[in-house]
Amino acid sequence: MRNSLLVLLIAIATLSSCNDQMVYSEYKPIKDGKWQMDEPVQFEFSEIDSTTSYNLFLDIRNDDSFPFSNLFLIAELEYPSGNATKDTLEYKMAEPTGEWLGKGMGSVKENKLWFKENIVFPETGVYKVTVSHAMRKNGVVEGLHILEGVTDVGLEIEKSTQ
Repeated sequence: MRNSLLVLLIAIATLSSCNDQMVYSEYKPIKDGKWQMDEPVQFEFSEIDSTTSYNLFLDIRNDDSFPFSNLFLIAELEYPSGNATKDTLEYKMAEPTGEWLGKGMGSVKENKLWFKENIVFPETGVYKVTVSHAMRKNGVVEGLHILEGVTDVGLEIEKSTQ
């Protein structure tokens, strides 16, 4: 009985101290794993310490129906003042052999992708991050209206260790 109680306490302590740098984490599911180009995913956060620098990550969960080896995203960070920065980002999602990158067992993989590094949030108020996909097939000018295989999009904010 004491051994199992000790194991339980160690497990709780380990899990609760996994990432004390994390200040925000949220995931939004993509309906039926079909991400519409005209339906961006939006996150809002506030009450961020303006004296600390942070790293922002985009978390993408994909399953085996994701048809590409890379992912293009457009991510916009809007400040409470209304000023915004917009980035076009490319991430590698699979090896040339077809093996998925990311963590996870089974058909769903989770990729933690760098978005912003050592950023400070100097303004008080609500910040918004908007993420949309910018995928297209090779040789086709028009973007892909429905991107299959993305099951969730997330945003994580961690205190920078630098």
